[in-house]
Amino acid sequence: MTEPVRRRWRRLLEGREQGAAIIEFTFLAIIVILPLLYVVIGFSAVQRGIFAATAGAREAGRALSTADDVTTGLARAQYAAEIAVEDQAVDLTDLDVGYAPDGADCSAAGSYQPALTPGERFVVCVTVVVRVPGLPDFIDTNTATGMYIVQRDRFQG
Repeated sequence: MTEPVRRRWRRLLEGREQGAAIIEFTFLAIIVILPLLYVVIGFSAVQRGIFAATAGAREAGRALSTADDVTTGLARAQYAAEIAVEDQAVDLTDLDVGYAPDGADCSAAGSYQPALTPGERFVVCVTVVVRVPGLPDFIDTNTATGMYIVQRDRFQG
């Protein structure tokens, strides 16, 4: 091949490479970056649910432990849990507050009613449904549960 023919071939091949970087970037963005972004959003939704459950249980336990009577205490605990859960942008319809006896875990929540006697110990359990964006609404098996142990003061009455 003579020199002018080689130059023509080179120009012809170089012309085909123009615009390839944009196509490669678009391909990588669709194949790699979008699924990675969805995973990050999904993990943040799960973490938000865990934070909401933990903060809700802690605040409900604190509100209940300082109450004078059971009725007021349960209402204050529910309201405190709602505020803490709502602070994490979790829907309040996905909230469940329950109580369990001392030494039990949250699977026994709902079978116990605190009496608020001096020195009483019990567990406050808050469960929230974690909704991952992009999944259908009927998938609500993902839950986060926060647990807080309440120890009433022996001299509180």
